Amino acid sequence: MTVCWGFLGAGWIASRALAPAVATAEGAVLQGVAARDITRAVALEPVGRCYDDYAALLADDDIDAVYISLTNEMHARWSISALEAGKHVLCEKPLAMNSDEANAMAEAAAKAGRLLVEASWYRWHPRVRRAQQLLAAGTIGAVRHVAAGFTFAGELEGNYRLEPARGGGALYDVGCYAVSAAQWAFGGAPVIDVAARQQIGPTGVDLVTEAVLAFPDGEAEIRAGIAEPPTQWLVITGDAGEIEFRDAPYTSWRDDPTMLLLSDGSTTERIELPATDAYRVMIEETSAVIDGRPGWVLPVGESIETARVLDAIFSCADLAR
Repeated sequence: MTVCWGFLGAGWIASRALAPAVATAEGAVLQGVAARDITRAVALEPVGRCYDDYAALLADDDIDAVYISLTNEMHARWSISALEAGKHVLCEKPLAMNSDEANAMAEAAAKAGRLLVEASWYRWHPRVRRAQQLLAAGTIGAVRHVAAGFTFAGELEGNYRLEPARGGGALYDVGCYAVSAAQWAFGGAPVIDVAARQQIGPTGVDLVTEAVLAFPDGEAEIRAGIAEPPTQWLVITGDAGEIEFRDAPYTSWRDDPTMLLLSDGSTTERIELPATDAYRVMIEETSAVIDGRPGWVLPVGESIETARVLDAIFSCADLAR
């Protein structure tokens, strides 16, 4: 079976990353696109129809699954609408504005008997999977510390990332990557305490968020910024060694070969991985799961837990001001 995808939104990520991924993926086809500006929908060249109305795309019987790349405050509303229309849903990160919304989305998916997946695309990258294999094998011993961060200096004038009501700010935009990385590095153990502070900009969004997440056996230091020099990092330290992601751990593009540094305190092994389009892998494996074939998708429970931690960071930072 070929899974017929419909897109809600035709912005940068949809046009530059997801549409090419679907075009090259096995078992998937771009059937339809809906956008406020229908010319942007047409530019993605679906095999079926284009719409200037999101609800009209959800009523299209030829579409099996929907990818949602709308602004953050629209994720819950349109994901639930798509699920109620009988569509599987792949929704951009962050899955929701808070854990209540994420839970409501998961409940809608369960009721509809459809798949709900957060499109945290870096999780499908072979480098992340290799790191998880090393951790599961106990290569660096028990994880005790994670340093994870993602910052950039955006040209954000007029951008929704500066609007609090639309889910703007550093923590939603890039902090969700660092938080999720800490969670899988600690093997899915719960965050039991949070300390956080934020630098709030003139529009009311967080320009910088710093947080320390306490896990039962260690802690993670998180930094997210949308008004700082561009850099990304992920270093996982255990009792017997360390795994470091070299270069863009969260945004390695399809033409970028990647590397892990595996250290035991005296020697360092360079583990090189070939360039991979993680967006394509995400589409292929999500399509496979929809079709009942073997594949992996990010469990919605992990996305709900990430939302819960984001909630706790915001609450803690509010109390600290």
